[in-house]
Amino acid sequence: MSDSDSSDVLGQRVGVGGPKLWVLLRLNRWLFTAAVLATVFAILVGFSWLGLTPLRVIVQRHNGTFWIFSAFIGAIITGTSIVVTINQLVLSQELGAVGDQRNRMQEAMGFRRDIEDELEEDVTPPEPAAFLYELVDGIEEETTDLKHAMAGGHSDELQAKIDDYVDDVVENAQVVKGDLENAQFGTFDVIWNALNFNYSRKIYDARKIRSDHGDELSDDTVEEISEMITILKFFGPAREHFKTLYFQWELINLSRALLYISVPALTVMGLLLMYVDGNALPGTTLGVDNLVWVTSAGFVAGIAPFVVFIVFILRIASVAKRTLAMGPFILRESERDEDLG
Repeated sequence: MSDSDSSDVLGQRVGVGGPKLWVLLRLNRWLFTAAVLATVFAILVGFSWLGLTPLRVIVQRHNGTFWIFSAFIGAIITGTSIVVTINQLVLSQELGAVGDQRNRMQEAMGFRRDIEDELEEDVTPPEPAAFLYELVDGIEEETTDLKHAMAGGHSDELQAKIDDYVDDVVENAQVVKGDLENAQFGTFDVIWNALNFNYSRKIYDARKIRSDHGDELSDDTVEEISEMITILKFFGPAREHFKTLYFQWELINLSRALLYISVPALTVMGLLLMYVDGNALPGTTLGVDNLVWVTSAGFVAGIAPFVVFIVFILRIASVAKRTLAMGPFILRESERDEDLG
């Protein structure tokens, strides 16, 4: 494995299996929610075939539906209060005096101008996906310039390292650019492709080559490597900025979803408490007591807000874990022995 083996996309370098990564990050959150709720419903209904005490007997003797569903009332109302807190936390980041807002604007424009100067572009696109596309494209072009600067006059070992590094960056950049072409902010695609560009390792590899072979490199090559590192360092803040915006976007969507779901869930809980007892809905369907079907569906409705909260936060937490470090720090298993050699 070469020192510059950094082109692997996220699924190949995070140390988790493909299916697990797909569930954590890529699976549509509503499909994920539906799958979890369907699984819970199937388990609850399935247990009625195990020969346990019939649910109707439990309800008649111990008023089971009351104890099951009355607890959901307080839990859902408490959860709604937490939603309000989340909204306040997200919105607090957007509130401030005019001077603070002006500083944010100036810093954002300054960062954009710095990138435009480095990429020799007049104006970079305003859309996050297109902006990242231009930045990755500029990194790829700088890599090509590095390869041209290295043409001839160097040892075979150094030339091989540079070629591996260039091929690695170009391959990774082309994959990310291809996926960014149709990505839209508000979906997870933009952040997914930002995660797929392994800029941290690329910064390390470029610095490693410059440090280990500084005496062999021409001035032009050293300059090209330095420019390469400079452009790569822009990718980290850009990714973190869009990640922060995405987190705010998702938390707002989560808050709205929970508010929409909470009222129907509370309504279902009220209906079950008011109208369902041990004598309700006699008979069976598909060999299962009708009371089991209704009670299981009611339980699923009760936990729906909680499941929605879990699946949204699970992706946010997974992304946050994989982007804790910014710059040439790699918080995962890597070729450590090779790096320290």
